[in-house]
Amino acid sequence: MVFFNVLGWFVFLGALLVFHDARPEFVSGLQEFWGIEGRQQWSKTLTMYLVALLSLCLMISITVLIMKSRRNRREKDHFGISGQVLMITAVSSLIILYFEYTAPLN
Repeated sequence: MVFFNVLGWFVFLGALLVFHDARPEFVSGLQEFWGIEGRQQWSKTLTMYLVALLSLCLMISITVLIMKSRRNRREKDHFGISGQVLMITAVSSLIILYFEYTAPLN
């Protein structure tokens, strides 16, 4: 069970790395002055990878929560919070990504 938990967090770390490259680039005033252009929209290919990684995180965290619920039978068994935090983070990231990616450009 610990293996799946750690695997989920490593997949989430990979999703953070993909997010860094998938998001629009920040164009500073100096770059604009010199005429250096930056990407103003999300990278479609990397966004698909990001959604896949976050979905995998969600599936792993749900699997961990189901395994823990079936394994913990006594009152003093610790349920742990890591799987819940991973699930909430993955779901909120997917929701924010959906609204950010589908937002019209101004």
